[in-house]
Amino acid sequence: MTVQGTALRNPTSDDDSLLLDRSSLFVQRSNAVAAQAAAEADDVDRDGRFPKAAIDAARQHKLLGMQIPVEFGGFGASVHDIADVCYALGSACASSAMIFAMHQTKVACLVRHGRGTAYMEALMRRIASEQLLMASSTTEGQNGGNIRASAAAVGHEGERITLKRDATVISYGAEADGLVTIARRADGAAASDQVLLALTKDDYTMTRTLGWETLGMRGTCSTGFALQVNCPSDRMFSESYDRIHGQTMTPFAHLCWSSAWAGIAAAAVQRAQKFLRKAARGAGGQMPPAAAHYTAAKMALARLRAMIVTNMDAFVAHEYDERALASLDFQSSITLLKVQASELAIETVMHAMRACGLSGYRNDGEFSIGRHLRDVLSAPIMINNDRILTNIATANLMSAVPTSLYE
Repeated sequence: MTVQGTALRNPTSDDDSLLLDRSSLFVQRSNAVAAQAAAEADDVDRDGRFPKAAIDAARQHKLLGMQIPVEFGGFGASVHDIADVCYALGSACASSAMIFAMHQTKVACLVRHGRGTAYMEALMRRIASEQLLMASSTTEGQNGGNIRASAAAVGHEGERITLKRDATVISYGAEADGLVTIARRADGAAASDQVLLALTKDDYTMTRTLGWETLGMRGTCSTGFALQVNCPSDRMFSESYDRIHGQTMTPFAHLCWSSAWAGIAAAAVQRAQKFLRKAARGAGGQMPPAAAHYTAAKMALARLRAMIVTNMDAFVAHEYDERALASLDFQSSITLLKVQASELAIETVMHAMRACGLSGYRNDGEFSIGRHLRDVLSAPIMINNDRILTNIATANLMSAVPTSLYE
């Protein structure tokens, strides 16, 4: 696969011990960041504020730049490594996990499609050295999260470009050091003829237009802004967005989001486990009737994790094979992962809450699952599942029904 004139290579190492040491390093660092995230999770949720301590900890432990290739100053982390961090953070603070997941999805676009461009490579070096936090601006106007159609168009003025965008949602936009956004290639271009821009704060201004008073994921601070861009033209990826979307944006987003939701579900299951152990001890070892819901929660969590790992392994197996990534089977599977994982995460958390009964329903006890439920309920709405299922229906009609278990 060639991107921007440079062949992308699968970063590998013949030294298995080095890979194990690196994975161990990520685990240690992610655990430290997760501990910080957990300590402020309730305050972040209650006050609807940005999880500053958690993101500062991620900066301190160099996790914001973990995906950046070694040659540009990062650790060259794999999607497996990144997903594991999303899972750990999800079990601690859903907002911190989603911020990290969205940031890494944008960084993945740079890593996989920015080589060969001086600005993009310099930005990767800055993310690694300065631990810049990159926001996402994909939702626009009244498009309801349809990121494959843009209204705003890039204006071309010599070596500079401009853009005015009604960004109804820019998650953690006020706190980010830069953002990645989508637009029509030029005036007169079709809505689906899109380009991707990678910007730092010097390239744009934002005026707040909407607030963020929501049921859950309150710490993502996904407020609306009027975005105005005026910057050099090298901020625009030369590769069309449709390829970036299929090869990188969708796979990384769905794998990272799903891992974060699985982390939320895991935290709810863990609380249910602690509740039932305490209840059983108080009842002389007899399990309460709602224990059946704990079993269901464990089973649902196992299915959720297996689903994510299966899709992640499929992506990694063909990560640098453009034809395989563009295939109908892969695109359907990775797209539907978002739908299935979001629904299964809710199912898991609901079973965990029912296992805890009133103790899980309360907001003021050690077994409360209210925050987890409110946060995970955002999953089907974030790029609405109904939209995804409707859009993919026609394509799926072209896919053959398997005639064998192993086909």
